[in-house]
Amino acid sequence: NFRVDLPLCCSLRFADIKEGDVVRHDGKRSDGYLEHIFKHAAKELFGMDVKEITYKSLKNKDFQEVTLEKDGETVLRFAAAYGFRNIQNMVLKLKKGKFLYHFVEVLACPGGCLNGKGQAQTEDGKPDRALLAQMEEVYAAIPVRLPETNLHVQKVYQDWLEGMDSKKAQETLHTTYSAVNQTTSSLDIKW
Repeated sequence: NFRVDLPLCCSLRFADIKEGDVVRHDGKRSDGYLEHIFKHAAKELFGMDVKEITYKSLKNKDFQEVTLEKDGETVLRFAAAYGFRNIQNMVLKLKKGKFLYHFVEVLACPGGCLNGKGQAQTEDGKPDRALLAQMEEVYAAIPVRLPETNLHVQKVYQDWLEGMDSKKAQETLHTTYSAVNQTTSSLDIKW
């Protein structure tokens, strides 16, 4: 058993979580939530129930695209950019205004989280491909549960955020973006 505690600022504790309570989000690997968000957006925005998504590799296997079409028109365009090379290319396209994605999942590690430097490696410091395959297999065997059906998440909304559609939930979990005037300084990062 282990205990999950949120930061002290919210003073909320969950009950003990047992090993069998461990679940994962929808997705092909341990990456982020692209697949879950894509399916949820398709359902909520366009009334489409997407069972499986297809990743299309673009320049390399670590930059992939997922699209949703409705009536012959692409209505959702998501991307997964893994590794600093792909992140750098994405930032350049953003700066040029040539980035057409509604959502981008960015992970620093090529191949995703399970391939990260914090994971087991061979003695010469290279990724252990056999161990990586084994970890992906173990991860895939964990039951999937949608985050919105998780009782612990529901409890956070109820007890800490004062409800799903509360002002506190909006202020805490949502943000807006606006254009920033570009200034030149010695701190500018040149990709």
